Amino acid sequence: MRQRWSDVGFLHWAVDPADVAHLFPPGVRPDVLDGRTYVGLVPFRMVGAGFAHGPGVPWAGTFLETNVRLYSVDDTGRRGVLFLSLDTDRAVIVAGARAVFGLPYRWARMRYRAEHGVHRYAARLRWPGVAAESRIGLRPGGPAADGELERFLTARWGLHVAHLGRTLHVRNAHPPWPLRTAAVTELDDGLVASVGLGHLVHGPPDHVLFSDGVPVSFGVPTAR
Repeated sequence: MRQRWSDVGFLHWAVDPADVAHLFPPGVRPDVLDGRTYVGLVPFRMVGAGFAHGPGVPWAGTFLETNVRLYSVDDTGRRGVLFLSLDTDRAVIVAGARAVFGLPYRWARMRYRAEHGVHRYAARLRWPGVAAESRIGLRPGGPAADGELERFLTARWGLHVAHLGRTLHVRNAHPPWPLRTAAVTELDDGLVASVGLGHLVHGPPDHVLFSDGVPVSFGVPTAR
């Protein structure tokens, strides 16, 4: 599959790896940098998702998404992300991704707008799970540092997911993120708490980035 991730916000909180290790599937553990791992809250626009070299799927291939994620590494050394939730405004995406890949997609009412230099993302969960809402405002700045932490949080070449009793790894490929600094102009989020991490994540994020986006392609899932 191929798609484009556009107008991407990266909000991260550092946490103790021991506090989230129980959330990982067999054979996968928290990836760690300087003794810490991170909870990510990532809102963006998905544009033109489709198969291989064909055109994007009309209507269903372009949508809004906000995900809550952790950072993973498996016993073979493959790094990736572990999604705790992926919220989108396309019910067909929710149904398909849950059934085929076991990804924890949720249906939400979502809005995005960019005006006066600020990108605003809003979400309200519809199904399944508890009622939760999120409002995020980001004002991008200049180019971000190309440091070890920036690469740790964004240069993730796959995802891990537990599905039908197996732990799967799905590779992805994309150019280096064109990262920018960003200031938080608004943050009232209940999505992180909705996946059980509200006791770990509170206060302003420890690290914030923004990217105009990159094209992304995904490979075929392989068992761990």
